[in-house]
Amino acid sequence: MHGQHHYRLTLQWTGNKGTGTSHYRAYERSHTIIADNKVEILGSSDPAFRGDPTKHNPEELLVAALSSCHMLSYLHLCAVAGVVVTAYVDQASGTMVETADGGGHFTEVTLNPVVTVAEPAMMEKANALHGKASEVCFIANSVNFPVHHRPTCKIEDQ
Repeated sequence: MHGQHHYRLTLQWTGNKGTGTSHYRAYERSHTIIADNKVEILGSSDPAFRGDPTKHNPEELLVAALSSCHMLSYLHLCAVAGVVVTAYVDQASGTMVETADGGGHFTEVTLNPVVTVAEPAMMEKANALHGKASEVCFIANSVNFPVHHRPTCKIEDQ
């Protein structure tokens, strides 16, 4: 399964309150992310930048992309290695800093996956596979900041 993969979506700004961007406070940062045959994602900017706190912001979506890519890579590696994962949850976090020129960038993201495996004999391999998952994660390989991993492994029914 080698080759190029292309991804398309439509982003539509929905924040024109009647006068467009006539002033910094005259418009909403609301937008909708639309991809064929999928649920629409309602987005805005971070509340620190006049965004709607009830909608997803690009920074959260970047952290979510890293978290979900790591999980999907990890689950694949576990299945191939015979490690039976029965639950996975990640409380991921990221840090972005603003720069003097009005821009900003992420300095790090930390993934904190809690993985439940079926048997005690699987724990060592389950822990080791996080490193390999990090190496093959498409999104982690596309960012220019460190993605840290602080995994926890537990045994089902314990």
